[in-house]
Amino acid sequence: MNNIPASLHLSSTATARRRGLARIWVIIPLLVFFGIATLFLVRLGAGDPSLVPSALVDKPAPEFALKPLDGLSTSGPPGLSAADLRRGHVTIVNVFASWCVECREEQGALMELASDQSLHRQGVRLAGIVYKDDPRNALNYLAAYGNPFAQVGIDRSGRTGIDFGVYGVPETYVIKGDGTIAYKLVGGISDANRPALMAAIAEAEPR
Repeated sequence: MNNIPASLHLSSTATARRRGLARIWVIIPLLVFFGIATLFLVRLGAGDPSLVPSALVDKPAPEFALKPLDGLSTSGPPGLSAADLRRGHVTIVNVFASWCVECREEQGALMELASDQSLHRQGVRLAGIVYKDDPRNALNYLAAYGNPFAQVGIDRSGRTGIDFGVYGVPETYVIKGDGTIAYKLVGGISDANRPALMAAIAEAEPR
């Protein structure tokens, strides 16, 4: 015959439930931690950070119309818009800012692209998007480091950058003549990633 009071059975059951819940609340943060740690390890092991995928590759560039950088003289029309990317020639769009250290480091590579006669003959043009920057600082930046761009638009709010899926500056996009995004490079142009960029430009050219 069981002489243990029912209240003790209830008490032990409640205690077991509390212990179970306590274990769950301990396990959940650990699972979250290990999940984040795994993600970081995967990114670190992925190698080149420029290989971040973009959902917009092979899709039309977003609609936008950016005002020109006042005081900057360019060989192309003032400002930059989505319509400018649909004029039949390949456009290299570089997103930059004067406060970006890596942008300064890649400026030489952009100047080389701008002076590349083979790209000129193919009709390839460079365009710049000033990202979340003071216009005066951006103007001084291009005056100091050189202006490789045929057109420049200023994205003070960052809205156009968001629409393009910008992770952070600098970023470079290769746009086909019909306005389709063919390639995205995250980070500065370097000796390591320049071959892939040039291959993307060649692939984007009209057949």
